Amino acid sequence: MPVVAAAVCPHPPLLVPEVASGAASELDDLRAACLAAAESLATATHIVVIGAGSGTYDAAAGGSFGAYGAPSVRVGSGPPVLPLSLAIGGWLLEQTKAARLPRTYRAVATDTAPDVCVRLGQEIAGSNDRIGLLVMGDGSARRSEHSPVHLHPRAEIFDTTVANALQHRDLDVLNALDADLAGELQAAGRAPWQVLAGALEGTSLSGDLTYEAAPYGVGYFVASFT
Repeated sequence: MPVVAAAVCPHPPLLVPEVASGAASELDDLRAACLAAAESLATATHIVVIGAGSGTYDAAAGGSFGAYGAPSVRVGSGPPVLPLSLAIGGWLLEQTKAARLPRTYRAVATDTAPDVCVRLGQEIAGSNDRIGLLVMGDGSARRSEHSPVHLHPRAEIFDTTVANALQHRDLDVLNALDADLAGELQAAGRAPWQVLAGALEGTSLSGDLTYEAAPYGVGYFVASFT
């Protein structure tokens, strides 16, 4: 069956309140938007979490936030092998009704060619399950002088392009995102968003962008496709 619901979220470790500590309230709106988007996947029968990194993992795969100052917060029952993007995805799911569903994690290298990403999305959509897709990805990390990397003149327009494509379900625009530019902007979401574009082909799901901002100089988007 095709993908029956999809959600797009960023993956800053500060989404986890124990990591954010005293600054947790600064991301309350983002956290609430992410949890609502993840909740919308509960209509599926199997969740696939897509994020930047490498490897395929089953539901037992573990994720740890010890490197970010919260060793007590974990995801899964196995060794902590999940890259950050997938660990945050797993943590979000654990806060929602979608936590009861079987899940698979698929990581995609940030330099994966767009056509390969699209084919992966098509492959996921070809499953016999009712798939809920949780797509984890940050926008440009160069939105301000206080960004992780210094300001880039094309960062804001890149993020605006992505936001509009998510809002209007413009799969052609997502497919056309330039991998080299995304790499220059350190936009880790480019490959996962193109997996999403492949997975949404042939569906009638419409997009709803519920959050768009660049706290800390990094572009974050939250969107639901239902």
